[in-house]
Amino acid sequence: MEIGSKVVATAAIKMALTTSRQEEGSLKKFLWENAQVRAVAVDYGGEFIGSVGKIVERSVVAAKREGVIKETHADEGAVAGAAREALAQIMPKALGLNVGGKIGIARHQDHISVAIFMGIGLLHLDEVAIGLGHRAVSD
Repeated sequence: MEIGSKVVATAAIKMALTTSRQEEGSLKKFLWENAQVRAVAVDYGGEFIGSVGKIVERSVVAAKREGVIKETHADEGAVAGAAREALAQIMPKALGLNVGGKIGIARHQDHISVAIFMGIGLLHLDEVAIGLGHRAVSD
């Protein structure tokens, strides 16, 4: 099976949809053993506008900490850019509201994807959204 952007994007989305640290760990192990896809997930929450920078920063820090990316400008920029793209897809629904959820990041060779699962709250009227960004960076 050829592993490209579709597999990496799917892995990032699945990581973002995990419901526990144990599930994250199991999926991360499965992805590595079956497809050599490195992956990580990290939680976030807060008011949307104030959270944008924190979400991008948490994405880069988590990816470096778990060895998904190297500590280079190109890798860090790829994750930051993909995270911003994912956020831009969700922004119209979330602007001015409280949000919380999980970021999933996956990489295989030159493909990096960031998926952001977001619960958007307004009183008792909750909404959910997923944004997805992809970047290619030399391995």
